Order: sequence, then C-alpha cells, then structure tokens
Amino acid sequence: MGDKLMYLIMIILLMFVFPVISILVEFFVLRNPAGTILLVGKWFVFWGVGVRLFLAGLRQSLTPSFTAEKIFGITDKKSLILVQELGFANLAIGILGICSLFSPSWLTPAAVCGALFYGLAGIRHITSKKNGLEQIAMISDLFLFVVLLVYVAAAIC
Repeated sequence: MGDKLMYLIMIILLMFVFPVISILVEFFVLRNPAGTILLVGKWFVFWGVGVRLFLAGLRQSLTPSFTAEKIFGITDKKSLILVQELGFANLAIGILGICSLFSPSWLTPAAVCGALFYGLAGIRHITSKKNGLEQIAMISDLFLFVVLLVYVAAAIC
C-alpha cells in the first residue's frame, strides 16, 4: 500500500471514523447523559489531537524523512533536525490530548492547543504549493480546527 493511501486511511480513521464511533457508542450504548457538544469535544480531542498527533510525533521523531520529503517535498538532510523537533512538539500535544480522556479538566486546554495547532498548520498549508499528501493534511487540519473551535466556543460560553 502506498504512503499516500496509508496516510489518507489513517487520517480518515483518526479524524472522523473513530471519533464518530466513540461518540455514538458513548451516547447510545453507554447512555451517557453528557451533551452532544461535550462528547464531540471529548472524542475529537482524544482521537484527533491525542492519538493523531502522538502517532505523527512518533513518526517525525523516529523517521523525519517521511514528513520532510513526502509531505513538504524537502530533500535537504538539514531539515530532519527541525522535523524531529516538530515531532517532539506533536508528542507533547498528543500526550495532552490522550490525557484529557482520563482527566476531564484537561479537555478544554487540549482543545485550545489542538485548535491553535491545526488552525495555524491549515492556514500554512493553504499558502503553499501542495502535493497530494499536503492537500490531505490541509483539509484534515482545517476540518479539525473547525470542530475544536466549535467545542471551545461552547465550553467557554
């Protein structure tokens, strides 16, 4: 399976399928009385911010050439140090998102952090010349930014 297809499958699962299934199970099967917006925040933060960024951070830390070459089209080996540092930041944000599942008071801070990251990354992708993988990243970043922004607005109002 090619890198592009594998990346697309991972993004679809982590950014849509797993959060939606988690919301539906918690609402209909577990009959959680929490409001829909809280469940949306909880599960999109866990899967989209937590798991996605944690996995991306692992990959960027361990194999920075994938992000540098396949997503950004940079072949200069000097870029690998910066991609690894991006990986460390993604690991940190990802751990925050994962921990929010076990510590509900971390949910809104994780959503704010994730929204800022995805919103800024999405805008940066808009302004660059995009290959297929970067287009996928742009769409998924902007989608999650909007979802997290709606949750944060509802949580703080």
